[in-house]
Order: sequence, then structure tokens, then C-alpha cells
Amino acid sequence: MASLSYDLTLAGLAVGSAAALTGIGLIVTYRATGVLNFAHGAVAMVCVYLLRQFTVGWGWPLWLAAAVTLLAVAPAIGLVLERAVFRPLAVLGGDPAQTLVASIGVFVLLVGGAALLWGQGARADVPTLLDADPWAQLTAAVVLAAAVWAGTRFTRFGGELRAVVDDRRLAVLAGIDADRVAAAGWAFGSFTAGLTGVLLAPYVRLDPYGLPLLVMEVVAVAVAARMRRLSVAVVVALGIGVAQSQLTRLHPSGWGEPLLQAVGANLFVVALLFAALVLPGIGTGDALPRTATARVRTPAGAWIVALVLFLLPLGFAGSDLTTSVQVPALAVILLSLVVITGRGGQISLGQAAYAGLGALFTALLVHGRFPGLPELPPPYAPVVAVLLVAPLGLLTGHPAISRHGLALALATLAVGVGVSRFVFAQPYAASGLTLGRPAGLGGDRAYYLLELVLLAGALLLVAALRRGRTGRALAAMRDHEAGAAAAGVPVRAWKLTAFVVGAGLAALGGGMLGMGVGAFDPGAYDPVRGLLWFAAVVVLGADSLLGALLAAALLVGLDAGAHGGVAAAVIGVLAILVGRFPGGPYEALRAATRGMRRRPALTPSGVRVRDALTGTSASRGPASADVPSSGARSGGPGEPRAGVGSGGLRSAGVRRSAGVRGRSRGGAGLEAREVRLAYGKFVALRDVSLSVPPGRVTALVGPNGAGKSSLFHCLAGTVRPGGGRVVFGGRDITRLPAHARTRAGVARTFQQLAVFPTLTVAENVRVGAEQGRVRDPAAPDRALRLLGLDAVRDRPAADLPTGVLRRVELARALAGDPYVLLLDEPAAGLDTAEVAALTRILRALAADGTALLVVEHDLDLVAGLADTVYVLAAGRVVAEGPAEQVLDGAHDAGGTR
Repeated sequence: MASLSYDLTLAGLAVGSAAALTGIGLIVTYRATGVLNFAHGAVAMVCVYLLRQFTVGWGWPLWLAAAVTLLAVAPAIGLVLERAVFRPLAVLGGDPAQTLVASIGVFVLLVGGAALLWGQGARADVPTLLDADPWAQLTAAVVLAAAVWAGTRFTRFGGELRAVVDDRRLAVLAGIDADRVAAAGWAFGSFTAGLTGVLLAPYVRLDPYGLPLLVMEVVAVAVAARMRRLSVAVVVALGIGVAQSQLTRLHPSGWGEPLLQAVGANLFVVALLFAALVLPGIGTGDALPRTATARVRTPAGAWIVALVLFLLPLGFAGSDLTTSVQVPALAVILLSLVVITGRGGQISLGQAAYAGLGALFTALLVHGRFPGLPELPPPYAPVVAVLLVAPLGLLTGHPAISRHGLALALATLAVGVGVSRFVFAQPYAASGLTLGRPAGLGGDRAYYLLELVLLAGALLLVAALRRGRTGRALAAMRDHEAGAAAAGVPVRAWKLTAFVVGAGLAALGGGMLGMGVGAFDPGAYDPVRGLLWFAAVVVLGADSLLGALLAAALLVGLDAGAHGGVAAAVIGVLAILVGRFPGGPYEALRAATRGMRRRPALTPSGVRVRDALTGTSASRGPASADVPSSGARSGGPGEPRAGVGSGGLRSAGVRRSAGVRGRSRGGAGLEAREVRLAYGKFVALRDVSLSVPPGRVTALVGPNGAGKSSLFHCLAGTVRPGGGRVVFGGRDITRLPAHARTRAGVARTFQQLAVFPTLTVAENVRVGAEQGRVRDPAAPDRALRLLGLDAVRDRPAADLPTGVLRRVELARALAGDPYVLLLDEPAAGLDTAEVAALTRILRALAADGTALLVVEHDLDLVAGLADTVYVLAAGRVVAEGPAEQVLDGAHDAGGTR
């Protein structure tokens, strides 16, 4: 028994050492570049294939093949990826969303390329670099970890590495060659990937999918180490490896036997689930680059072309449409990603799991093997399967509430991998379940017609989610979650809705796909497929219905030939280019040809004649119809003002009849009562009390770090205080979330603009009217008139300068008819005339009964606007009273943010 334990421990150390090497490589790459390299496993797989090609195919000595593979080819792959893929993204700003999609694209490309070059079959003749004795592998892992730790701790390069990780742009300004640091990180990460693959290959099958997925499961090691601590990664990897090996000794009986055996064989998957779903998330970037979800106008006649192409298979000779019947089913699955990713802006790498569950549940229901349910005929089984799978969307929807970007990607990937290992790989699922088609639809042509009907229904459902009040709420959540919540959108509920609807659509598509091929195939729904589907939807237009149809046709059609992997290679190339063409291929083509289309323009004399005929002055500010269509911004020190002007605000006037509905004075006010807030050991607010009465303008000033932003967030509902109360109209709203406060009548604006760039100005304001305290169809028009935005109401917000967007955000807040308006530096980005006009409007709102709180660093604006001023310093109110009495002291304390 002792000998068995010792042997199992050695085997566990061997696997754990390889996992530790993976963790080291991932951590070094992440610390050098900020990228979690999802392609790490694919690089490992390519290196193993090359080692086998050198030795088995070309007869090289093992030592020479290993040296070339690990010391030359693997680092070269890393350098090529850094230079060709990730450096351009870093130059463009290093958006973590774009680097995430590009990393998945590299994974998909390498997997597809390997399938094209070496085929999809498993290889069993991979040479063994080290013998079964794990000590050499363990030594390699420990030595590498120690070398990296020493190098980053005590060398100049280590200091440069830490500087680049903290702030790449600031490091560049300090004279550090950030590109060199990133290149070194990628080269080392690829070297460890190659070494991991070479060490693991003798223990696992070598094919384009198995090894990359196995290495992807080991990501748990790096996540558990918070992507920083090498020692933790090594210890966790070794511990999981040994524990997984020792669990093979257990042979329980009864119902728990399959589950325990599955856990014992997939302990790294369990660790991945725990690290992704339980541990605090890493990375806070948005799920997708916002431009990737921007609305793209559908080309004229595109739907007619799509209809013809999807009807074309019905005219094929013969009745065998085995390949064609897969396209509508896959299109339904991809439409689920349009709901989650295109509309909801959430990343989901686990949709293959829900599609597979739909197919599996359908098969089990047809055969009467689903626990607690009777045998169902084929027409009803898919419907019940959808109803069973849709609520399981909460498995990924619930983590999405508190996770974004990289953390959400890991959570959804973990769910997909877990379902694949613990459900699809079990005997009851892999025992050759067959799937019959509904009666009368056994032929391919008849079944294809049924699929087209179901696809049309799915298209109508997704199209409905892209229009009207629902579509605007989802788009607002996608564009700016905090802004959507401030507008009254229940973000948590809409996230869960998107994932539940997406799971249901994926399950429907999975059931259709299973019926189309006549069986449940677990390999058709492995996590690698989920990555491929996600990449395909993103690069072809995440919010495009036609993009999903095109992606389905490409994925099925390109792999229909003799060589598999073509689709993955093509999608991989497009995903790598997502940073340069984030709107998809069509948008890139449209942008490239935009300059070729000549647009007539008036000469200066023509402009004067036009103005004379229309009765307008050529000297009017360009804040209305003449707002530039570029992405120009204004407001920064020394930055030109991009034609914001003040005409819009001036022309609006401040009459009550043009603004929000009149209300009697003495409405609801807002109070903070002894509010306390601490971030760890740092105390931000110390028993702060403040009153924002109706019909008056209250200002909050103080130096940087005084706690103004913390108090503002506590009042707005984005941060819950650690003590004290927030009272609105006599009601305790301390625990009320931001969107509920907006619906109760407490609206806010942001210091950093929180508009929805993919919506027009009118749609931005309409979101506030639809989600606010009062739903009044006329409110958007009144708010647009009040803020002088009528002339740009149909313009996308992404095209407007900062000064105009400030007014858009304020109009959105006013459209919900709030009792209390919280303004966070409302004058930022406005010129002097606009500030004066804004002051008049805010005073008119106060005269109309609104309670206003203004957090502002411009004390001159505060002096001309506020009735009461609170001065905050070191988390305490140090002065309060009428503005003229308090501001002298605030000047002395430093009234900047």
C-alpha cells in the first residue's frame, strides 16, 4: 500500500510539475503584457506536433529536436504573436476586451492550422523527453519559478517589468522600452507553453483539441495565484496533481461512483470552477470592445440574398442534405450569442455547454431516460429540453452580475469545461444516444423546412430584443453599465434575462443539431467549439443577425470538405484582426470605401447664401446642426474645443414650460445621516451628515481625497456605506440599489461621461424617460428642447463632442422627472458661455422644486449657483452654510477634486 501511495504521488508530481510550468508561463505573460493568454495550450500543442514531426517524421535526434522546438521555435512563436497581434493592440490603448478576443483568435487559428497540417486524429507516437521519474520535471518547475522570482525582484529588467505592469504609458514616458519587456514576456511564456506540452504529451492523447483544452483547464493554477504569486501557483499545481493521482485509489460503489470518479479524474476542472466562480475575479475590463457592438446598417437587399441562400438547398438534387441541415441549427445557437454578447455586452465562452445540454436532454427525453419525466415523442422533447436548460443559464448569468471582462470569460469557460467533463463525458451521455425526427419530417428536405421555420422564429425573437424599450435598455447596459443603472435600468435582472434567453436558444439549436445528425455527439459540443463560435460571432458582427447566419454558413461550409480546420483557421485570422477592424468585416469595408464616395459641400460663399435664405447667422455656434461628425472631444487643458459652442443651451431658454413638468415646491429631499465608509483600513467617510432640500442647490466641495466622490456614490447607490443612513423623503434607502433610487426619483450624472454611444441622442434621453420615476412619452422631447439638443437628436452619441454629451447626460437624467438631481462636475468640458447657460437651467430646476446636489471643483461656479455649501476634508464635514459665508474657507482648504 505504501508503495502504491508513493507511485501515485510520483505520478501526481509529474502532472503537477507540468501544470506549475503552465502557471508560471501564464503569470509571466500576464504580468508583462496584461494579457491572459488563452492560446497558451494551443502553443503547447503546436510545439508537441513540431517535436513529433522533427523526430518521427524527419528522423532528427531527440535532443536536437527538443532544443530547436523549445529554444528556437517556441520563443519565436511568442515574439511573432507579440509583434503582429498584441503590440498593435497595446499601441491602440491596450483594451483588455480586444486583447481577450485576439487571444481567443490565436487559439482558434492554431487549432485550425494544426488540424489542417496534421489532421484531426489522435497521435500515440509522441517521443518522451524525460522519463517517468518526476523529479526532473519538478526541478525544472522549481528552478524556473525561482529564476523568474529572482529576475523580477533583483534585476533592472524586473523593475521595468513591474513598471510596465503598473502603467505602460507612464513607463514609456520614463524611458522604459515597454515593447522589449512585452516581447520578453511573450517569448518566455511561449517557451513554458512548449515545455509544458512536451512534458504532458506522453500522458495524454495528441490531437488539435485535447491538449489545448487540457492546458486551458490548468489556468486554475494561475487564477488561484491571482496572476501574480509564482510560489502559490507552484504549490497549488503540485497539490492538485498529487490529490488527483491519489483519488484514483478510491472505488466507491453506489450512485456516487461515477461522480467521484469524474471528480478524481478532473480535479483541475474542479479547481478551475472554484477559482473562476468563487474566488474574487481578476481583470475589470469590459466584455467586448464597444465598437464591436455598434450598430451597423444592413446593406440593401442583404436579407433577400440571405433568404435565397438559405432556400437554395431545397433545390439540390436528391434528398441528402446532411450538411445543409446543420446550418440553421448552428445559426440558432449563434443567435444566442447575439443576445448575450451583441445585445447584453457580456462575454460567454460556454454556449457550447447549453447547446450540448439541449441535445442531450432531447435524446434522454425521447428515450424516456430523463429522471422524473416520461418518454416524450420527438416533437415535444426539444420544447421540454429548452424549458429545462434555459434556467441553467443562471450558472453563467449569476457570475456575470459581479464579474466583467477577463473574470467573466473565465467563469463562463469554467462552466463550459465543467459541463463537458462532468456531464457529456459520462457513460450515459457517451453511449451512442440516437435522436429521431418528428413524424412526417424524417426526410432531410422536410426537416430542413422545419429548421427554417424555427430559425425564423428565433430571428424574430432576437430582433424583438433589439428594438423598443427592451432593446434600448439592453443597449444601455452593454454600452455603460453604471450609466444604465443610473438611468433606472435594472442591470442585474437584464443580465440574467440575457443569459437565460441565450441558454434557451442554444438548447433549441443543440436539439435541432442533434436531430439533424440523428445522434448526440459529445465532441460536437466541447469547450473548443464554444470558443470558435464566440470568435465567429464577434468578428462577423456581435449585434448582427446576418452576422450569425453568415457565421453558421461559414463554419459548416468551410469544414464540409475533406480537410477539417479550415473554418477555425479563417475565423482565427479574423479574430486576430479584431483590434484593427472591431466592427467586423463589413464595417471595415464600409470604412475603407467611405473616402471614395464624394459628398457635395458648400463653399464659404454658398454657406453665407444658405444662412441668408434660412434666416440664420453664420456666426452662430456649431453646437446644434453643425456639431462635427468625427469623434472629436473637448474639455482637456489646451485641447481645442471641437466646435461645442453655447448656442444649444442659449437657444433653449430656461422657461419652465420648456423643461420638466412643473411640480409644487416642497417635494422630496435627500439626506445623509452619519454616513461612514471605509476601504480596508482607509476610512473615507467619518460620520458625514448632509441635507439636500427640495427647491435649493446644495454644493459639496473639498480638496482631493476629501471623500466627495465616496459620499456621492453612497447617495447615488453605487456604494453601500458601512454605517449611517441615506434617507429620501423620509424613507431609508441605504440598501436600495442605484436603479431603484432612480426609479424612486433620485437621478445622477457622472464625472466621466456615461452616455450610450451606440444609441442616438434621442434614444439616450428616451432610456431615462422609460426607466425613470415617471414614464411620460413627451418627456424626452421636453428634455431635448430644454438642453438645446433638437438639432442633433438623430445623431449617434458616439459622433458628438464632450460639451454636447454633457447635455445629453443631463437631459437623460431630467427625462425621468426626478425629485433629486445629483450632479458630479456638470461643467467639465463646457466653455464659459455654456457654464453660464447651465447655471441658469439648474437654478430654474431648483425654482421648479427639484433638489440639486452639485459636486464641483470650480468654486466660481459654486458661488454663482449654490444656496448651501458643504466643505469636506479628510472624510469629515468641516464647514457648512450659505455659499458666501463658506467659500472663503473652502478656498483655503483647496477646492479641487
